[in-house]
Amino acid sequence: MPIARITGQGLAAIACSVALLWACIIGEQVQRRDAFHERERVVREVQLMQRRLRSVPVSDPSPFRPHHSHVAAG
Repeated sequence: MPIARITGQGLAAIACSVALLWACIIGEQVQRRDAFHERERVVREVQLMQRRLRSVPVSDPSPFRPHHSHVAAG
């Protein structure tokens, strides 16, 4: 003699809950994968930009050029 029974409505609620849980788990995995690929892309772009910046020569500022640290009121 059973103490408690699961009704059809209760079984459907359990099934929906399990399906929702799996959807959340799969969605989280997809987001993690996308974030990982996005991070890889950004790192590659930063490395490429750093290589481009290194190839451009930069001259030192001239010691004879006057430095103006104030702004004229006008």
